[in-house]
Amino acid sequence: MRAAYMTLHRLGAAHSVEVWLDDGLEPRLVGGLYGLLVDRVFFGESMFSTEADASKVALYWLVQMLRERNVELIDCQVASEHLFTLGARLIPRAEFVARLARGIASPAASAS
Repeated sequence: MRAAYMTLHRLGAAHSVEVWLDDGLEPRLVGGLYGLLVDRVFFGESMFSTEADASKVALYWLVQMLRERNVELIDCQVASEHLFTLGARLIPRAEFVARLARGIASPAASAS
């Protein structure tokens, strides 16, 4: 999996957002997320947080990047109360399929 994601990253498809805490000691990774961007659809794979709200910070920066690229959809894959607090919502399957088709059929607004 690691080799596959490294290759996908080199190809511009795999993206990660890291949140680091520098509290005057050794900077440390406290949260982040990663996933795949295919045309204008982002498929979230995983997110984590060891400090309060670190995953929220990562998601905020991901959304900023995806807005710049005119991304059609973020697929969270698994519904959870945590994601709902961050603005995720369930959509009907027909809407998901239509948005997926629009997002994959259109080239990304900017190259990775």
